[in-house]
Amino acid sequence: MRVLGFAALIGLLAGAAPALAQGFDRIGGVAVDMRPLQAYARGPQAEALRADLTEALRRSFGDRMVRGAPTLVVRVSGLTLNPYAGGEGVGRGGSFGGGGSTDYLDGEALLVGRGGEILARHPQLSALPASSGGAWYDPASERRRLAALAEHYAQWLRRMLPAQ
Repeated sequence: MRVLGFAALIGLLAGAAPALAQGFDRIGGVAVDMRPLQAYARGPQAEALRADLTEALRRSFGDRMVRGAPTLVVRVSGLTLNPYAGGEGVGRGGSFGGGGSTDYLDGEALLVGRGGEILARHPQLSALPASSGGAWYDPASERRRLAALAEHYAQWLRRMLPAQ
């Protein structure tokens, strides 16, 4: 009986292998799931990130979009925009420039089939200097930081998920 059970398990795994091995080489569209982040970050900043990341993913993966293919869903789980007030002054070795102010975007790319099943997944963390939004005193700086993080995330995701 054990051998039959083991053989059945191997058969099930063999049948599932093509779905699990499917890569991100063809996608039917992109979506951004902000629900994990919205538990603690609601409002215009979260909505701006969702819009920026959706557009950045469309640009980065546009040549891989095929009608009827699984959907690329990026589930955003963390966003950190650290305080930035210009350069950090003179650093070690006498060099000027930033040091410890880094922005982060944490998430996971999922390839989701038509039935909602997850076919593949890839976690990713993007980090950029807080100065990526330009001058700290410009009121639009924080908005540009979000856009820069979204673009960085999408481009690195494209790089890390090459077509097979």
